[in-house]
Formats: sequence, structure tokens, C-alpha cells
Amino acid sequence: MTNTLYYGDNLDVLRHEIAGDSVDLIYLDPPFNSQANYNVLFKSPSGKAADAQIEAFEDTWHWGEEAERAFAAVLASTATQAAELLRAMRSFLGENDMMAYLAMMAVRLIELHRVLKPTGSLYLHCDPTASHYLKLLLDAIFRPQNFLSEIIWRRTGTHSSALRWGPVHDVIFFYGRQAGEHAWNRPYQPLSEKHLSSHYRRVDQHGRRYEHGELTAPGIRRGRSGAIWRGFDVTEIGRHWTTTVERLDQLFAEGRIYLPSDGAWPRLIRYEEDSKGRAIGDVWEDISPINMRARERLGYPTQKPGALLERIIAASSNPGDLVLDPFCGCGTTIHAAQKLGRAWVGIDITHLAISLIERRLKDAFPGVTFEVHGTPKDLESAVDLARRDKYQFQWWAVSLVDARPYGGKKKGADGGIDGILFFRSDRDKTEKALVSVKGGDNVGVSMVRDLIAVVEREKAAVGVLISLALPTRAMEREASAARLFAGPFEAVPKIQIITLAELFQGVRPRIPRIDAAATFRTAAREATGAQGRLL
Repeated sequence: MTNTLYYGDNLDVLRHEIAGDSVDLIYLDPPFNSQANYNVLFKSPSGKAADAQIEAFEDTWHWGEEAERAFAAVLASTATQAAELLRAMRSFLGENDMMAYLAMMAVRLIELHRVLKPTGSLYLHCDPTASHYLKLLLDAIFRPQNFLSEIIWRRTGTHSSALRWGPVHDVIFFYGRQAGEHAWNRPYQPLSEKHLSSHYRRVDQHGRRYEHGELTAPGIRRGRSGAIWRGFDVTEIGRHWTTTVERLDQLFAEGRIYLPSDGAWPRLIRYEEDSKGRAIGDVWEDISPINMRARERLGYPTQKPGALLERIIAASSNPGDLVLDPFCGCGTTIHAAQKLGRAWVGIDITHLAISLIERRLKDAFPGVTFEVHGTPKDLESAVDLARRDKYQFQWWAVSLVDARPYGGKKKGADGGIDGILFFRSDRDKTEKALVSVKGGDNVGVSMVRDLIAVVEREKAAVGVLISLALPTRAMEREASAARLFAGPFEAVPKIQIITLAELFQGVRPRIPRIDAAATFRTAAREATGAQGRLL
């Protein structure tokens, strides 16, 4: 399957674009119902944080028509246990924000179960806000016997919290579509120096450090792992050998079994260099969150560290497998899947996220190929987006000219600016160009005058007006009357008008030496195709 990004509601994409039994691994990091708004932080040469952020999404849910539809869809589905559970939850919780969130999640988890292969796995990342309710939904849809692990990830250091223990962890639920059939590559972490010095204290005649290990395990078994070996009847002590007696003979011949002279039970000789490390359990404290100085930080809210996703993908999939993230945000899952040689599908409901992922992939993996569905590919679809969602249209339009969004969804928050990009006027000076997007049918000369005023107010070098409608002659004359900006190689118009039709034809603003690195946080270049280290 071609690597693909989908812009749109993941429920619609799952239902109409993703085939049943087609996905090997699903990771989802859905909104947590935190009742908070989250901003993307963009890199700004000026260093003014207030000038470099835009609201990405609102993590707040309310009971209304959309929640009612999701609830009805679950009741109409074949997931009868999930339907009964959701009915009980509604009776218990009432029609409130939490119930709206759970209805939204339930109908999507049913679709995720459908698209997962029988050998596939699902990881759901959440926090204690709703983890107990989500676990019940997962049990109802995936069945309790297919629950594999509850992983605790320590996402932050200990901090004070009024009247309670400081919250420092997230929860990741791990389910198989059919537990026991799922892919599993056991992850290990390197042994610490303290562990090595305390356990591998013995040294053989060749100078190799080793320790003694168990050759038996609890419980009586019949067959070759329960037979007598060299006079040792393992069943007498209520145990069994950890391998067959034939393998015990082989290990003894290799000098890997120690027989105490006092007749005590034999021990396995484990050499330090043969150790795979310590098997990783379900409490992860060795993966640090993304801090303010982290190189991989892209400024996206709720961004998870790449090491977290690389561990999950390496452990629960194999090269060539298909990985799906239905809430892909800034694309950490997609990045990790590409790095580890997996096929991938990402879905997000904001064009802001999709455009960030496109840039991230191209920065990290030069020459990478993938498809993007749901974003406008022609003038007709652009007009449709402008009619349906003003802000998504603006975010998409500014991305076409390599600008980042500016402002948010609050009225007047942008101050007449929809996008901003930076360029070099000489070796040491960074200039900015401002972008204004007009998606309506009616345009006029006042829009050009407003842009000129904003450019002067913000001390910008260039202003770009992206218009869905054709500009009037008066608009073109007003733009031409503005003075030129003297760039390092040529003088360019101070005010430029570009229609969407021209953008689809490849026309771009005349801006010298666009500095994308000054506009966006750039992902580090990666090597691809290798199975990630499980250490």
C-alpha cells in the first residue's frame, strides 16, 4: 500500500478508505478530554513566542448532535457488548462532556477493530482523565482476553500538585486483535554498570565474566522438560527444566552448565557478552519527554518523543508491515514508521497538521514519496473547502506558498495576517513577508489597502494577497502603486496578488531566498529501512 496522509475526519476515512483486516499495527494518541486549548509553536527569528503560535485544536467535548450521532452509530453496530456498555455509561454519566468524548471514541474504536488484521495489535495512549472508561470500551470491543499490557510511561519529572500526588505518567493500553497471534519482538535495554558489576562477578579461565542462572521453573511438566537428567529428578521439587534434556546435554558439552561438587542443583552459566540486556517491562522511565531544547521538538502540542514510537513499532510490527495512526498530529508515528521501514497511513482533521507532516517527512527523508488525500487538488475542491471551513482553507492556502499560519480562530486575532514567511535580504538580515487569504466571492481595492497598512505596521518587506476570486483592475493598480522591495538579486513588488487558479498553475510569490528553516522547525535527516534497535 502506498504511504498515505488523509486530511479529514478519521471516522469517515476509516469507513470509506481503509479496508478491513488490512492494518498490522495501530497507535492512537487521541485528545484526552483535558478541557484545554493547544497551540502550535512556530520558530520565529525574532524570538517572540507570542508572534509564533496558533491554536491547533481544542481538546474540549460537549454533548450535542455530533455526540448523539456517534452514540446512535454504536447502538446500530454489530458490536453489541460495546453498545450495552455505552448505554450503561450514559445512564451513569449523563449527557455531559465525558460522555460525548466516550461516544466519539467508541464509534472509532469499532472501526479500528475492523481494519486491524487478526495478527495485528493496537496501542491506545491516554492519561488518567479517562483511562478507566477507555479500558472498559477496549474490553468491550477487543474482548478482555485480548488485553496484553497496561504500559506506564513516565512523561515528566515529579512536581508539586495541590492536595494530591503529582501527576507524572501517561497510560498506554496494548491489545491484540487475537492475543497470541500478534507480532512480538521482545524489546531489551542495556544492562547498567551497577547490574553488570553486581551480577557478572565470576570470571572463567579465559577472562570472560559470567553469572549463574536458573535451569528450572515452577510447575511439574511431562515430556522431555520433566525427565530426569544426570540423576536430578526435577519433578521431586515440583518444577520442570527450562529446556529439554537433549538441550541440557548440549549445554553441558559446551561448558555452559555448572555442577556443584556438593550435589546442589545444576546452574546455567550465562556470559556477559551473550546477554541481550534486560527485558523491558510495562513501566517505561527511560524515555524522556520532549523538552524545550530537544532537537526533535517541532512545536506541536502533545508531540511524543520519537523513541517512544520507535519502541512500539519495533516491538509490535515487522519491516514492510502497515502502521496506522488515526490521530497523527505532527506525525511522530509516521516519522518512526518511515524510519523503520514500515508502510504507513496517517489521518488528521486539521490541514495544519497535514502540512506540518509533509514538511517534516521531506526534511527528514529527502526523496520520500507519499500521497495526500482530502486536501484540495483543483480549484473546485478549493472552493468547496473555503465554503465549509474558513480556517482550514486559510491554513491550506498559506502552506502553498511555504508560509506558516498566523493567528488563531478568535475574531481579530490575526490582525489582518493569515500567514508569515521569512527570507534573507543579505547574509545577516532576515526579512518577513505577510500573507492574507481571501476566500470569498467579492473582493475589492480596500483589501489591498488593508494589506499595505498591515505591511507598514508590521515593518514587513512584502505582502501577498491570495484571492479565490479574480482581482479587480482597481486592486491591481493599487498593488502596482506600492513601492518595490529591493532584494539581494532583484527588486520585487512590495504588494503581490495571486489567485488560487494561478497557484494551481505553479505561480508563486516573487520572494528572494525564502528561508524555510527560519519559518519552520526543521526535522533532522534520518536513515531509513532498518529495524530499530530494541534496546
